Amino acid sequence: MGGGFYLGRIFGIQFHLHYSWFIIFILITVSMSWQYFPVIYPGWNIAVYWITGISASLLFFSSVVAHELAHSLVGRANNIPVKSITLFIFGGVAHMTREAKHHGAEFKMAIAGPLSSLTIGGIFYVLHLLFGGINEPVAAITSWLAQVNVVLAVFNLIPGFPLDGGRIFRSILWRFSGDYQRATRIATNVGRGVGYLFILGGIALVFRFPGQWYSGLWLALIGWFLSYIAAVSYRQSRWQGVLLGITAAQIMQPDCPVIAPEVTINRLVNGYILTGGHRCFLVANADQLTGVLTLENIKLVNQAKREHITAQDIMTPISRLRVISPDQDAMSVLEQMDENAVNQLPVVSDGRVIGLVTRERLIGLLRTRTELKI
Repeated sequence: MGGGFYLGRIFGIQFHLHYSWFIIFILITVSMSWQYFPVIYPGWNIAVYWITGISASLLFFSSVVAHELAHSLVGRANNIPVKSITLFIFGGVAHMTREAKHHGAEFKMAIAGPLSSLTIGGIFYVLHLLFGGINEPVAAITSWLAQVNVVLAVFNLIPGFPLDGGRIFRSILWRFSGDYQRATRIATNVGRGVGYLFILGGIALVFRFPGQWYSGLWLALIGWFLSYIAAVSYRQSRWQGVLLGITAAQIMQPDCPVIAPEVTINRLVNGYILTGGHRCFLVANADQLTGVLTLENIKLVNQAKREHITAQDIMTPISRLRVISPDQDAMSVLEQMDENAVNQLPVVSDGRVIGLVTRERLIGLLRTRTELKI
């Protein structure tokens, strides 16, 4: 899930904020400040409602961070590397560089999230009992957070992959069948089925109770998201299996010529691509790398304009490039491309560019190995 803001690191794990997070943050804040708190606690000043709503929203997403962090820490303790956590419109997701190698590790990592949410809910309930009689806004926030964290735990226990309940379900299937791919396929189909049920339930709610159209719309939207993310997660799981053991050094293009920034595209096509078959170029000025140019960049240039457009006009500049190491696994390379919205990554060893991995080459490898069932 690319696109967003880098927030920092906790326990060495990167945290990102996806653009879609702002949508749900605004919706929750407005809903709490404009409807929920005014109905349950009438008589407050309007500023108090908004301060309380914003505080509740921020603490809720802090709870989501704790939920995902629990997954990540338990995963790392069971040899499942977690690179980053991204907060987005429906909560958060931990990005693992590989899936669990044993059903027991999968179960422990999956159950850690709901258990953490239940624990957090219990903590807020205790805080509500301790401070509820002292300050009404504090009572309102702690009461709502106690409830919403329990709801978060229960929702995540729905047996639909990739929700925590779906991963628990997959670990059980994996335990008894011994077939990871079959367990993943069944859990994914159940996850998509659950999503479709949510969509149907949302549509039925809209038509059966027109006054509840808002709740029905949200239910249908959650269902669509569950079915979509189930399909995406299954595809990524298959990709991880297909690309297992493949490194950047094995799929990079090592023969990328170095060209000057002022070389025209027409000269590149006639002098390097048509005659030499080259598909990538390192653009350098006085031995200093300034960018990378691939066949994909060149194909976007109108043929009539290639005589006047130069390499530096269409290259991917060094400021947008992220580098990878020769021994980096292919799946993490693909994820890095998605996160940084780039189509190529230079392979660097001892401070020297030794090759280039392109998205086109990675997708081609995926397609070939999938067709051959490797």
